[in-house]
Amino acid sequence: MLDSKKIKKSYDLDENSQRVSSFPDEVLENVLGMLESNKDRSSVSLVCKDWYNAERWSRTHVFIGNCYAVTPEIVARRFPNIRSVILKGKPRFSDFNLVPENWGADIHPWLVCFSKVYPFLEELRLKRMSISDESLEFLAMSFPLFKRISLLSCDGFSTDGLAAVATHCKNLVELDIQENGIDDRSGSWLSCFPENFTSLEILNFSNLHSEVSFASLERLVARCKSLRTLKVNNNITLEQLQRLLVHTPRLAQLGTGSFSQELHLSQYASLESVFNNFRNIQTISGLWGANSVYLPLLYSACSMLTFLNLSDAALQCDELAQLLAHCPNLRRLWVLDTVGDKGLETIGSNCPLLEELRVFPASPFEAEIDHGVTESGFVSVSYGCPKLKYVLYFCRQMTNAAVATIVKNCPEFTHFRLCIMNPGQPDHLTNEPMDEAFGSVVKGCKKLRRLAVSGLLTDLTFEYIGKYANNLETLSVAFAGSSDRAMQCVLSGCPKLRRLEIRDCPFGNSALLSGLERYESMRSLWMSACDVTMSACELLAKEMPRLNVEVINDESTDECGDCHADKVYVYRSVAGPRKDAPPFVLTL
Repeated sequence: MLDSKKIKKSYDLDENSQRVSSFPDEVLENVLGMLESNKDRSSVSLVCKDWYNAERWSRTHVFIGNCYAVTPEIVARRFPNIRSVILKGKPRFSDFNLVPENWGADIHPWLVCFSKVYPFLEELRLKRMSISDESLEFLAMSFPLFKRISLLSCDGFSTDGLAAVATHCKNLVELDIQENGIDDRSGSWLSCFPENFTSLEILNFSNLHSEVSFASLERLVARCKSLRTLKVNNNITLEQLQRLLVHTPRLAQLGTGSFSQELHLSQYASLESVFNNFRNIQTISGLWGANSVYLPLLYSACSMLTFLNLSDAALQCDELAQLLAHCPNLRRLWVLDTVGDKGLETIGSNCPLLEELRVFPASPFEAEIDHGVTESGFVSVSYGCPKLKYVLYFCRQMTNAAVATIVKNCPEFTHFRLCIMNPGQPDHLTNEPMDEAFGSVVKGCKKLRRLAVSGLLTDLTFEYIGKYANNLETLSVAFAGSSDRAMQCVLSGCPKLRRLEIRDCPFGNSALLSGLERYESMRSLWMSACDVTMSACELLAKEMPRLNVEVINDESTDECGDCHADKVYVYRSVAGPRKDAPPFVLTL
């Protein structure tokens, strides 16, 4: 990583405005074009005017972490040759239905601007944006060289919009549709790809629910000889999957359909034979309804597997154990808590190279369940997987001692997201708060960048975080803390903090205003169901005019100084207050 301060100091211009670089512009642009990190490119642009211009003209990719932090016109003036855009919209807590519908983050104004300044745009990746069918059609019609579209957690569109993309994007290489709030009207959109269309390399429609036209899908897959990723939905049967796999010899990532179809012996043997030909598969997902009868079909294809996503397959312990025995190179694993602690033990026994583990709840809203995972399973994983760096762990109970052991065994964590599903639950053995657990995490994991805390937590947890989490960038807090001091400790420490997400905590006006000097260096602050009033929000907006301070209240709430602010969203912006705020969003 380049240090912008050191670079700037090393190359300061003297009083006579001596040029920093004698490189021809073309050479400098080519050299800077080799830098892949956005941070590195931003650093070199600060050296001098020549380097600024060279970086400006050579950049072809831009990442925008908040669609309201800047306008498309500002982006276009700054970077005239963009080919690829990553754009994020709504706050992350929208994933938990905390952001009302029609809040904003509409992609259309961006597309209109880009169509004028970036006619050769090739790639668009959106996350938590609203995109209508009309916008998808506009996209497909306005960019003749367009190749890649990825929609993650977006809403506002239907399969009609996908039909427009299929019809008009003649050079499409990637169509990736994940976890979207899509109006799934029909599966006929696949028939809209022209019969001479052959360029597709990535196709993912796993989160769609309707039956697709299998005849159209099979013809499309057969034509696209370079297809490397194919992820279908749960309406595709095992028999249909077999027919698709025959046409995809280069496949590296597979998302299967339903794995519960009853097969005759001859069908089973035929499908097993097809999987025997896939020895270089790196990712497998889907597996809806998979069980011990049909999982053996996959065994021959698992030797080179690095990512196994079982978040749609409610496997039991023995089924998981038998599958993992054939996955010696696994780096990433997602499972449901139906595997239990015994299933997690098998992960520790079979996955020594594992770097990422996510354990999701199969029944998150049921209080009385007969399955789940505890601290025991997590500890077992930590003993067998010392290279673990990323964990998302939903559990029913946890102890301070267990977390301390886990961190001791796996000190390389960069992402530690522990969700004890009963809010405010203490250490179930000692009945003490879980303060020492997260104290162990921030003290022992020096590379920690993302942390999500849960359980019964006092201000002590946040004292630990503020003091020791020197590389922390994102902190998520829910149902925690004792007083304003908790938030104050975080804001007075954590020098690299960029995103702070808080819900249902006893943090009030003093806590909010303690971050006056920090918020401009952060990407955003979210506070919902806390003890913040309108007057504090107004003061924050007055003192920090370069911040956008938005309050999302019920429409019936009066706008008075002492009124409670239901949801507060604070973010830095060079664009000023947004112009598309709905009536329930008050911009201060």
